[in-house]
Amino acid sequence: MTDPLDLYPISENAPELVVSASGMPLERLTLDEVLSGGVAAADIRISAEALRLQADIARSAGRDRLALNLERGAELVSVPQDVILETYEMLRPGRVTDPALLTARAEMLRRDYGAETIAALIDEAVAVYARRGLLRRRY
Repeated sequence: MTDPLDLYPISENAPELVVSASGMPLERLTLDEVLSGGVAAADIRISAEALRLQADIARSAGRDRLALNLERGAELVSVPQDVILETYEMLRPGRVTDPALLTARAEMLRRDYGAETIAALIDEAVAVYARRGLLRRRY
């Protein structure tokens, strides 16, 4: 395999590797296609594969934290927006008083969407919230 850094920027050096979440190739995402109605909202959502490719490039460039965030993003592509927003709200300090609710959310993300690193992040948050007293009603 070539060095992932050789692919950067992907849109110029390997556009054939980029497709939207709906499967639309990057070359079809043009203003003309949008104006003619040939591009739907789902066509402009990024794919998990594109995010993983960007993560490979970031890791190759020594940007491990950025790579991890892109990999987490790839896990979230298949998670419905309402589930993401509910999870975000649950993770706000003082919103959840029972750690079992967060643990159940982590398990649901693992089981239903294969979001292992996101679930691990939530599990870690449960421990931190308990230690810092953030599982009490604040508002």
